[in-house]
Amino acid sequence: MKNILFFLLISLAVFAQEKHRPQLHFTPPTMWMNDPNGMFYANGTYHLYYQYHPESTVWGPMHWGHATSKDLMKWEHQPIALHPDSLGLIFSGSAVIDHQNTSGLGRNGVAPVVAIYTSHNMDWEKAGRIDRENQSISYSLDGGQTFTKFAGNPVIKNPGVADFRDPNVSWYAPGKKWIMALATQDRETFYSSPDLKNWTKESEFGAKFGAHGGVWECPDLFPMQVDGKTKWVLIVNINPGAPNGGSGAQYFVGDFDGHQFIAQDEETRWVDYGRDNYAGVTFHETGDKRIFMGWMSNWDYATVVPTGSWRSANTLARDLKLLNQDGKYLLASTPVEAVSNYVNSTKTIKSNQGVKTASALQRLSGKLPVQDFSITLSNAKGEKVIIGFEAASNRYFVDRDASGDLSFSTKFAGKAYAPRFSKADTIDFSLITDVASAEFFADGGLSALTTIYFPSEPFKNLKVTATKGLPFLLEDLKPSI
Repeated sequence: MKNILFFLLISLAVFAQEKHRPQLHFTPPTMWMNDPNGMFYANGTYHLYYQYHPESTVWGPMHWGHATSKDLMKWEHQPIALHPDSLGLIFSGSAVIDHQNTSGLGRNGVAPVVAIYTSHNMDWEKAGRIDRENQSISYSLDGGQTFTKFAGNPVIKNPGVADFRDPNVSWYAPGKKWIMALATQDRETFYSSPDLKNWTKESEFGAKFGAHGGVWECPDLFPMQVDGKTKWVLIVNINPGAPNGGSGAQYFVGDFDGHQFIAQDEETRWVDYGRDNYAGVTFHETGDKRIFMGWMSNWDYATVVPTGSWRSANTLARDLKLLNQDGKYLLASTPVEAVSNYVNSTKTIKSNQGVKTASALQRLSGKLPVQDFSITLSNAKGEKVIIGFEAASNRYFVDRDASGDLSFSTKFAGKAYAPRFSKADTIDFSLITDVASAEFFADGGLSALTTIYFPSEPFKNLKVTATKGLPFLLEDLKPSI
C-alpha cells in the first residue's frame, strides 16, 4: 500500500480570545446573529449582511448587520445597514447591483445596490394576521454602506400565506428580467420583474419534492456549468426537517427557463449533513464562481448555546462545484482558497499517535483506502469530538456526545451522519477546526459535516486511528491545499 500523507497545518496567528469565540470564522461584535443576508462582491470587497439583534444575545427585533472583507477570512465590522421601520422587522433577503439602473434608483451614473428583504410586522403577527410578511426594497448609492427605503414599499404584498419570506433575487439575462425565489411555507414561488419594483408571479416548485418536516426558508437559485452545459441549482433551507435533526440546507439540480424550475429527479440532497449549517446562500457578483456561506448553528439550540456577549458564527466561505456522477448532478463544497493564507506551519502525523496543537485554526488533510477511521479532538479533561467513517454503513459521522458542556439543550448531544457518494476505492478528506467548531469535507466535498461544540478548555490533542493502520511518510512536506 502506498504511503498515506496527512498534513496538520497550524495557524500561528494569536488573537485576544473570548471563550468559544472563533478566530477565523465571522462572528458579530456583540449580541445575536443568525442568517447571512444580501452577500455580494464589488470593487475588491465582499459584503456580508446578516440577521442581527443589537440589544440582546437572543433573537429579537431583526436588523441587517454589515461586515466587509477583502478575502472572505478577515472581516471588518460596519455600521448597521438596515433598521426596522413602520412596515416591520428586517428579515432575510438578498442584495443586487442594478448595473443597468432598471429600477431608476441610480443617480449620476451610479448603479444602485438594491437590497430586497422581508418586512415582518410583529404587531400583525400578535394580532393573528396571516399577511404579516411582505417584500420590500431599499437602495444604496455608496456601494452598500447606507440605504434608503423605497417609498413604494412593499413591492410584493402578501397573498395570504403565513410564511412568505426571504427573497433571493438575480438578473436573468436571457429574459432581460429579474428573478426572485421566495420561500412560501412548503414550497418556492418564483416571481419576475423588469425593474425590481413591479413583480409578477411565474410559478411554484416543491410541494411534492424534497424534505417537508418544517418550513421552507432562505432559497437561492443560480446556474452552474458542468460537462459543457448549464444546469440550475436551487438551495432550500428548512427548519425543522434536516437529516440529523433541526435545521439544514437541501438542494435540487435541474433546469430553469425564466418561468419554471424543473428538478432532475425527486431525491432529497443536502449541502451539508452536519447539525450546524443553516440559512446558507451564495454571494452575488462573483463571476463563474459560486461562494457559499451558512449560519453555523441550529434552531434546536441556537438561542441557548453557552457563549458570552455574543451568539453564533458563520461557516467558512466555500466554493461550490457541480459534479456529474453516473448521470446525476451533485453539489460539492470545499473551503475557499484564501483559507491557505492563514495556515503557515506544517507537521506530519506519525501512525496512530496523538499530536499536541497549540493554536485555534487547524487543518488536517489526508487520503486513505476505504476503511473505518476516526479523528479524535480532545483535551486533558477527557472531553472530545470524534469525526470519522464507518465502512459497514458507508457513511461519515461526527460524534459530540462527550464534547463538553451539553447541559443547555437535550437536543445537542448525539451522532450526525453523512452518506458517502463517491465510488472510488480511496477516501480523501479535509478537516478544519477553529476553537469550538469543525468542518469536515470528504471525497472532494461531496460529503460535508459541520459541527459546533463547547468544551471547558480548548481541544489541544488530536489523534487519528484506522482499522488497517496509517503508514505515514515521515519527512516534512509542503502542503497542497
